[in-house]
Amino acid sequence: MRHPIQHAIWSASLGLLALATVTVATQSIKAHAKTASTKRIDYRLKHMTTNEKLGQLFVAGVSNDSAATKHDIKNYHLGGIILMGNNFVGTKTSFKNRLKGYQKVAKTPLLISTDQEGGTVSRLSSNTRISGHSHYYSPQEAYRHGGMKKVVSIYKYQAKQLHSLGINWDFAPVADVSANKGSFIYPRTFGQGYSATAKYIGEVVPAMQRYNVAATLKHFPGYGAAADTHTGTAVVNRSLKQFESQDFLPFKAGIKAGVDSVMVTHIILKQVDPTKPASLSKRDINLLRNTLGFKGVIVSDSLQMGAVTNYVNQHHVYRDVLAVQAGNDMLISSDYKQGIPQLKRALAKKQISMTQVNASVKRILTMKEKLGLKV
Repeated sequence: MRHPIQHAIWSASLGLLALATVTVATQSIKAHAKTASTKRIDYRLKHMTTNEKLGQLFVAGVSNDSAATKHDIKNYHLGGIILMGNNFVGTKTSFKNRLKGYQKVAKTPLLISTDQEGGTVSRLSSNTRISGHSHYYSPQEAYRHGGMKKVVSIYKYQAKQLHSLGINWDFAPVADVSANKGSFIYPRTFGQGYSATAKYIGEVVPAMQRYNVAATLKHFPGYGAAADTHTGTAVVNRSLKQFESQDFLPFKAGIKAGVDSVMVTHIILKQVDPTKPASLSKRDINLLRNTLGFKGVIVSDSLQMGAVTNYVNQHHVYRDVLAVQAGNDMLISSDYKQGIPQLKRALAKKQISMTQVNASVKRILTMKEKLGLKV
């Protein structure tokens, strides 16, 4: 008969052994799943046509004509779509069925995105028959009502709702910091300084992504108090050192937290690339990819916005080609019918390389797999 102490030690050892066995088994399952996913991605990439690859680069705005939308998803091989407020029509059931219909015709599963920040930018607020709510707290409102606990709970709730509807990509959270309460971006920010915003970003990103909804840090390199690029050109004359020590902090925190994507905006950083909007600037995007070491999907802000239109009209260039040359993986652009042929011509002229396109498509497919979309 064992001494009680010996028995306790023996029982504890068995427990630890069992735990170790379960841990090893779990790690093995995860490793196997990751290997299978990588193989699917590599196989899919290898067997995609050039048109299919180029289509994956586009996140397109869509109409509520389901037949026309399905046609374009299928025939242009769109990588994703973006739902604006006017797309949230019908009942919850009809809305979900419409998105299921879009997924059904997509040869490669779709990223279905929207802007759900809360507050003034809240697509779920557009139709209470779909969401059940006419207002969602902005991050600042949530913080005032219950601190970070409330902020995180709101992000979790929104992500769960989006996922339940069939939306798998949220263009949030806003990582911008502005001390100017009169700036257009301020109401959409966390409303605090760089360090506090970095901490906030580090907490809300995993809260969102646990529900298989990709989060997006925006708007790199940081709006600050810059003018609204929806309507025109915005030039920022601050030094790169200032951006690195201040504006980049929330983006670094989000990247460390494993964020799936980062959106690049259209402000002009005069001290980095004095003429091009950041979304069209290889120098600016290199800061994100190389200096900050972001390995995920880089998506442009809408290329139909005023700042980009001003630039391409002045310089007589193709916006989609320039955006890919700059290093964006995906383009928010409804100009895909012209953009895909333009990109094909740019490939033929070696203005962009298939190596770069393949790298972007692999990042896109990897994000889709992570979200549970089998490619």
